[in-house]
Amino acid sequence: MMVRLLAAPRSWLRAMVRRGRLEKEMELELAEHLECLTADLMRAGYSTREARRRARIALGSTVVHKDQMRTSLGLRFWDEISADLQYAVRRLRRSVGFTVVAAVSLALAIGANTTIFSLAKQLLYERLAVPQSADLRLLAWTGTRGHIAVHHIHGDYDSIPGGRVASNVFSYPVYMELRSQNRLLQDLFAFKTASMNATILGNAQPVQTEMVSGNYYSVLGIKPILGRPIEPADDASPGQGAVTVISYGLWERQFGRSPAVLGQIVKVNNIPLTVIGVNPEGFTGAKNVQQSPEFFLPISMQPVVSPRADGGSWLANPKQWWVNIMGRVRPGVSDSSAQAALDTQLAAIVRGMMPVKPGEDLPRMDLRDGSRGLFEQQKTFAQPMTVLLIMVSLVLLLACANVANLMLARGTQRQREMSVRMALGAGRARIARQMLVESLLLAALGGAGGLLLGFMGSNLIPKLTENAWERAEFHIHFDWGVFAFTAGITLLTGLLFGLAPALAAARSSASSGLKETSLTVTRRRKGWGGKSLVGFQIALSTLLVIGAGLFLRTLSSLNAVHVGFRTDHLLLAEINPPEKYYPAGKDIALHQELEQRFAAVPGVDSVAPAWGAYISDDISSTDFLPEGEAYDPNKKQGEDYNVVGNRFFQALDIPILAGRAFGSEDTQNSPKVGIINATLARSRFPNQDPIGKRFAVNGHDSDGHGGKVAQEWIRIVGVCADTRYANLRDDPPPQFFLPFIQQTEVGGMVYEIHTRLSPEAIVPALRRVVQQVDPDLPLINVRTQDQQIAAATQSERIFAAMTSSFGVLALALAAVGIYGVMAYSVVNRTNEIGIRLALGAQPRQVLRMILREATWISLAGIAVGISAAMVLAQLVKSMLYGLQPADPVSLISGAALLIAVALAASWLPARRAASVQPVEALRHE
Repeated sequence: MMVRLLAAPRSWLRAMVRRGRLEKEMELELAEHLECLTADLMRAGYSTREARRRARIALGSTVVHKDQMRTSLGLRFWDEISADLQYAVRRLRRSVGFTVVAAVSLALAIGANTTIFSLAKQLLYERLAVPQSADLRLLAWTGTRGHIAVHHIHGDYDSIPGGRVASNVFSYPVYMELRSQNRLLQDLFAFKTASMNATILGNAQPVQTEMVSGNYYSVLGIKPILGRPIEPADDASPGQGAVTVISYGLWERQFGRSPAVLGQIVKVNNIPLTVIGVNPEGFTGAKNVQQSPEFFLPISMQPVVSPRADGGSWLANPKQWWVNIMGRVRPGVSDSSAQAALDTQLAAIVRGMMPVKPGEDLPRMDLRDGSRGLFEQQKTFAQPMTVLLIMVSLVLLLACANVANLMLARGTQRQREMSVRMALGAGRARIARQMLVESLLLAALGGAGGLLLGFMGSNLIPKLTENAWERAEFHIHFDWGVFAFTAGITLLTGLLFGLAPALAAARSSASSGLKETSLTVTRRRKGWGGKSLVGFQIALSTLLVIGAGLFLRTLSSLNAVHVGFRTDHLLLAEINPPEKYYPAGKDIALHQELEQRFAAVPGVDSVAPAWGAYISDDISSTDFLPEGEAYDPNKKQGEDYNVVGNRFFQALDIPILAGRAFGSEDTQNSPKVGIINATLARSRFPNQDPIGKRFAVNGHDSDGHGGKVAQEWIRIVGVCADTRYANLRDDPPPQFFLPFIQQTEVGGMVYEIHTRLSPEAIVPALRRVVQQVDPDLPLINVRTQDQQIAAATQSERIFAAMTSSFGVLALALAAVGIYGVMAYSVVNRTNEIGIRLALGAQPRQVLRMILREATWISLAGIAVGISAAMVLAQLVKSMLYGLQPADPVSLISGAALLIAVALAASWLPARRAASVQPVEALRHE
């Protein structure tokens, strides 16, 4: 039975592959039949000539027989498709202008869709480059905000609906207990990424590291391409596994892919580590799919390379939740059952390890998909990518409408051809198929161009995401998935814009198309189909142009924000000393020395270290308690703050409105002082003079610095002007400042250096200063304040650039559509226009008639587009700044631009109509 089922496909495939041989075999078989018939007739007494004549008559047409044989083998359909394709190629070659315009329109639209899809695929859908990544599960937990038993969280901490919070970090003792009690998942592994300093071949530089448990590589199923992985023996005891596996990128960049890298000694936070392996290319670790850490080291090295602020280990502290946990599902075990079991285990472990206060609840386990790592990019890119995908889909739909309009016009001009075909016996399905083949061929040309443009775009976008001070390894994988997407939308596009012309051609009448004047009566009525498509195009174009206007206006509003401090000639550079070598007290001495040495560099006017740079999304906050106000856990008493150098306000030119700035009298042994900004003065000291008043802080900052600030009273000595803090979107927050010299420890700091020279000119001297102080301490993230602000608006600039390009493309397509339809309308109405002119109409009246028609079509489309834009703009309200979704400037300017484009596109057809000569127009009537 199976042999019989496979016989037909096998015969068809053999016939398709060996087509020339099949044709020869058919010729030989027919010749053999002819010879046999001739021989039979000759034996019956006919002459050779007569026998051959009668044999040919009896055999019939060889062409018919060969066609029947091809049909029996299933080749007839493919022959017809091949003929249709050849005819379509000839037709497109004869209409070069139409072919170029249509193919370029489709290529731009398909290229835009391919580019955005490849970006969305990389950011939102790409999985970790490990075997069976779909089986990975990330452990997380949820709890009630403000009443959860977990207090010290170093990692993701998100608010979720219902007054709850969620996080994906656990303490290391909790991980060890979960692993030992685990029965439903495969082995659990732990990991944690961290920024550190490294010295490689004598060069100090910042690096990303991933500290991993000893079973990390075995559970992920990753084998290094060189050397060996980190193994359980390397993770057996704290501080004993002084080994590292490096990334493929670091191996290529620093060691030239030399096998001699094995055994090399590198320093990470001044700790010597031996290189034991090199990860395979494309492996990015367990955190994300965008960029790989340079170093992978045993998590047991945490107490040595990245100890706690007090020098202790985080591995033994159940109160510090900082490590991420992943595992693989077992076959046959559902996620719900695994989550229920882990939830029970987690509750018991937390009760046994941590004091749970009355009214506090226990964290509830949340088992998540781990195939994309921690998937942090979803929060940042999900909404923007959705908006971009919608916009490029509208661009593609606009291009389809444009080409469909052009093909409808061509189809009407070819009505005589279709009538002749039908008169000769072609069926309506055959006519429709011919038109669809032409559409699909045109779509294929556009798809090929779109694939090329998409490839170029996918290489360009990562360059747009780079900044002046960080090495970017973000790459977009232009793989078979992108090829399949492009092929799919190419086919869909061909069907979408080809269906209407195909149906219109199939409805043609064989008789009416052959009449000389048959079309003049009906063309005006049939023209409404093209005009409706033009109105649809204008509506889509209006939507896209207004959308681009909203994002351009948002970018303009952000660029116009006054930050409240000086940005010109201001250089930012960071120093992050390892806590092991620069513990509390010693780090402050280091920053004092660096501040003095930097200030002595020629060209430097003022230097001020600070915990966080402005407009960098780096925020520190803590409880702020004015004297006389008690701490209330149910009341928001926290405020933003910064720990700065004494010349901070001078370096950034921030005015002191009352009191004084920090000065040389503020030392480590002098009374604690602070400065507040005007907003904090108004909110916490209303109708009072805050100078001389005191406040206290709770002694712990919330941004993970780990720093302890003074517990005693801090006296306010000054009030400064307001400035933006974390970003440009938020208004200046209440904020206070503390001198770093009066803190217990500060850790890493950003140096704000004002220079009268070009900021880039003093960088070599600053690096030499740092190298003289500590050769293993790199000067990192060197940039100007202007570059920092530009980086803060980078996503808005990229988004505005993309949406603007979509808007320009929409305008171009709308202009082509309007011009095509109006030109076609003028050609079809030549007789009518000639009669009007012959009866006394003036050329200017004809001109106004055509322009008026184009204007009404445009106004109808613009009205629909504005209505749609106002509805859809509500969905992106959170992405806008300084304007409302119904921004009148964007709406009016978008509508005016579309009207101008419509009138410009219809002007030439209108001029052509006004110049029609009545005698020429009526000659063929």
